[in-house]
Amino acid sequence: MHIQIRAGNFARRFGQILNQKFQKFIPSISGIFILLVIWHLLSLRPDTTLPSPLTVITENWDLIKDPFFNQGGNNKGFFWLILASLKRITVGYFLSIIVGIPVGFIISLNSFCRKAIEPIIQLLRPVAPLAWLPMAQAVFLKPNPSAIFVIFITAIWPIILNTALGVKMIPKDYINVSKVAGLSILENFFQILLPATLPYIFTGLRIAIGLSWLAVVAAEMLLSDDGIGFFIVNAYNNADINEIILAIIYLGLVGLVLDQIMAYISAKVTPHE
Repeated sequence: MHIQIRAGNFARRFGQILNQKFQKFIPSISGIFILLVIWHLLSLRPDTTLPSPLTVITENWDLIKDPFFNQGGNNKGFFWLILASLKRITVGYFLSIIVGIPVGFIISLNSFCRKAIEPIIQLLRPVAPLAWLPMAQAVFLKPNPSAIFVIFITAIWPIILNTALGVKMIPKDYINVSKVAGLSILENFFQILLPATLPYIFTGLRIAIGLSWLAVVAAEMLLSDDGIGFFIVNAYNNADINEIILAIIYLGLVGLVLDQIMAYISAKVTPHE
């Protein structure tokens, strides 16, 4: 009898969890469904060459079912294309972190450095990633370092600005406590400044990872012979709209995953009140 009661409670609880999970994803599923319906309706117009969602799947089924194939050269599955892009992002993104966070602290804590660096930031920050490509090629000569530089220069600005904003937003009480406690420079940095600015830093890092993903695709379109950006250019040259749409979907999915990873790390690392 007790076993039956426990089994019934377990089944009821399991059903409640499934129902909660389902309700949580209903808005997302609804949004995707509406997008697919609009896409399908647009593909039915007589004056368009836009393929329907079903056509994209059927025409690219070989690419979808086996993303891991690698027959050498440019004949690779999406796994290897995305991996090549992520390798470039990893280098450029972490270089922007190594440089951007210290610069953000420096311009907030030193007025001379702020006055010297802020005009440079405001001058270079609006420049589009594609505009950096010719200069990157002139400096580095080789495609891969040039692409990494484009990622670096695109991602660094939100990191610098959000770090600087975080320092400015530190409550004065925190600074007073540091002075009263007689903390050293390093102690003040690790116990007061860094914990207080972490939420702002991670906001900048989250913005930067999205910009890095945009920049690597732009750079690969013109500089590289592999990666997801090169795949899109190659599909465009072959007038294959189905492959372009599939690549765009993969771009969105990978960008979403990268953003969620940064959001998860931020939630785990940043202090909570």
